Amino acid sequence: MQQAMHPVDQWLATNNKNFPAEKIPYVRDALLRVPEHQLPALFAMSFKDPLTMLIVSIVVGEFGVDRFMMGDIGLGILKLLTFGGCLIWWAIDIAMIQNKVREVNFNTLMQAAQAYGNQYPPPPQQ
Repeated sequence: MQQAMHPVDQWLATNNKNFPAEKIPYVRDALLRVPEHQLPALFAMSFKDPLTMLIVSIVVGEFGVDRFMMGDIGLGILKLLTFGGCLIWWAIDIAMIQNKVREVNFNTLMQAAQAYGNQYPPPPQQ
């Protein structure tokens, strides 16, 4: 008989695309340290979809819309005024936007997890 998956594992199964693959173990550890009654608040957080941001970057990225959506207002304005850095910056962003979105999502989740009293133990002293 199969044992039910832990809610954290279920959530990760549906949301792992939003985080860097190499940091999924850190996400899992952080979520497992959050008290179970507070998990629904973290699970209700919305994250930016890397594929959606890639499409936005391709279609209107030369106007800085992707940067505005990521919260980089200053860079969005600069990208808008320079027409995507004469389209060079736009092309670079297309190549890098998905990884950037995953990193932003990871940092957002880690900050929220820490707000719920989830702090990593200090590194071992030598």
